[in-house]
Amino acid sequence: MTSPSRRERAAHAFERVKTEPGLARNTIVMFALIAIAAVVGGIILANQRFVAPWDNRQVFYASFAATPGISPGNGQEVRIAGVNVGDIVGADIDDTGHARLEMSIERGHHLYENAKLVLRPKSPLNEMYVTIAPGGPPSKEIADGYTYPESNTVRPVQVDEVLDHLDDNAQASLTSLLAESDVALTNAKSDLPGGLDATRIVGNDLKPVAQQLALRKEKIRTLITALGQISNAVGGDDKRLATLATGLQTTLHSFGTHEPQFDQTLSELPGLVHNLKRSTHAVQELSDQLDPTLHDLQDASDEFPDALHKLRNTGDKLDDVVDSAKPFLRALRHVVKDLRPFSDDARNALPELRASTRHLDPVTNALLPYLPDVAAFTIQTRSIVSTEDANGGILRGNAPVDAQIVPPVLGVNNGLRPLPAPGVDEGTTTLQKLVPTGPGGQPAPRQDGSSVDTKPDKTPGEDDNSGLLPAPGGGGSSSGGLFSLPGKKN
Repeated sequence: MTSPSRRERAAHAFERVKTEPGLARNTIVMFALIAIAAVVGGIILANQRFVAPWDNRQVFYASFAATPGISPGNGQEVRIAGVNVGDIVGADIDDTGHARLEMSIERGHHLYENAKLVLRPKSPLNEMYVTIAPGGPPSKEIADGYTYPESNTVRPVQVDEVLDHLDDNAQASLTSLLAESDVALTNAKSDLPGGLDATRIVGNDLKPVAQQLALRKEKIRTLITALGQISNAVGGDDKRLATLATGLQTTLHSFGTHEPQFDQTLSELPGLVHNLKRSTHAVQELSDQLDPTLHDLQDASDEFPDALHKLRNTGDKLDDVVDSAKPFLRALRHVVKDLRPFSDDARNALPELRASTRHLDPVTNALLPYLPDVAAFTIQTRSIVSTEDANGGILRGNAPVDAQIVPPVLGVNNGLRPLPAPGVDEGTTTLQKLVPTGPGGQPAPRQDGSSVDTKPDKTPGEDDNSGLLPAPGGGGSSSGGLFSLPGKKN
C-alpha cells in the first residue's frame, strides 16, 4: 500500500478545514497573527540595524590600547565623515594583549593602510562608536581581514584616568568643588557668563606666567643635566680635581696675604657705590630726555617716506619744467644778445633822465590846485551825450562844433590858442604856460629858478594868444572854439 502524496495530504487537510466547524476561523486568525508578527519583527530588525548573514560586507580589525564601553552586536556604529557605514560586530584580545575590535562596513568604501581610527563616546554614558579617516595614496588599499595596528588607533580618555593623576588633596578639593557647585550654579544663568569671561581674562593674564614657568622648568632641566655632566667629568678625572683644589688653596692663601689691601678696597666701595648711583641717576635723566627725541625721530621717520615721495614728484615736475624751458632759454639767449646794445645806451641816458625828473616837482605843485576844477568840469559835462536828466527822458540832439563853424563871440579869436614851443631854455615849459598860476594865485616858479614877471591877466579875445590851447582839429592859429583857460603873458 502506497503512502499518500504531499498534494493529497494538503487536499485532505484543506477539506477538513472546510468541513470541521470553527477550524477555518482559527486557521485564518493564526495566519493573520503570523503575518503581523513578521511585519513587526521586520520593523524592529530594521530599526536595530540588523545585518543579514547573506549581506556582502567588508570585515576588518583594529587594535586599541583599551576599548571601554564596547558591546559588540548591539548596534555600535562605524562612521566615515560622520556617516554610519557599518557596525562593531566583535571584540577580543590580540597577541600583544591589547583589545581588538572586529568591524563590518558596507562595500564601496575604500580604506587604506594609513587610515586613522578613533574610538569616541556619544554621551557621558560611554556609548561608543568608531570614526574612520580613510587615508589615501601612496598607502595601499586594505583587503578583507586586514588588522590596523595600535599606532593607527586612538582610544578615549576616561574621567577616572584623569582623577587618578590627582593627589589626595586635589581629589578632596575636587569633591568639595562638585558638592558646592550645586549651590554656586543656582544663579548660573545670570552670573555664569560674567564669571566665565573673567576666567578667560585671568587665563589670558596667566598665560605669560605659564610660559615663564615652562621656560624655567626647561632651564632647570638643562642646569641639572649640566651639573650631572660636570659631576661625571669631575668624578672621572682625579688629577684635574686635585689641580683644581691646589689652585683654590693658592688663591685663598693669596687672599689671606693681601688682607690689608682688601680691607682698604672694601672701605672705598661705599664711595664707589655712591658714584655709581649718581651715574645711574644721570643716565636715567639722560634717557628721560632722549625719549621725546626718539619719539620725534620715530614720527619723522614715519613721515619721511611721504616727504620723499612728494619730493620725487616735485623733482619729476621740475624736470618737465626744465625741459619746457629749454626752448624759451634758447630763444631768450638771442633776445639778451640783441638787448645788450640797448642796455648800454639806457645806462648812458640814465644821468640825463635823472636830471629831467628832478624838475617835475614844480609842475606837480602847479597842477594840484586845478584838480577840483577839473573834477567839477567832468561832472558837469558828462551828460552832454545822455538822453535823460534828473527828471527823466528828454529829447536832445548833439551838434558838432569846431572853430570853423562857430562865429566870433569874444573878439577876433575866442578859441583856445596854441601853446608856444617848450620853453625849457627860457625858464618855462609848455605845461607851466598852460597852468601859469600856482598855489595862492602866485605865478608858478620857472624851471631854471629865475624870477617871474607879474602882469595883469589878459581878457579873452585879445591879440596875444600865448596862453590858449589850440582849437581842436586846427593848426597853430585857429579862430574858433568855445573854451579858454586863463593865462598870463610871460
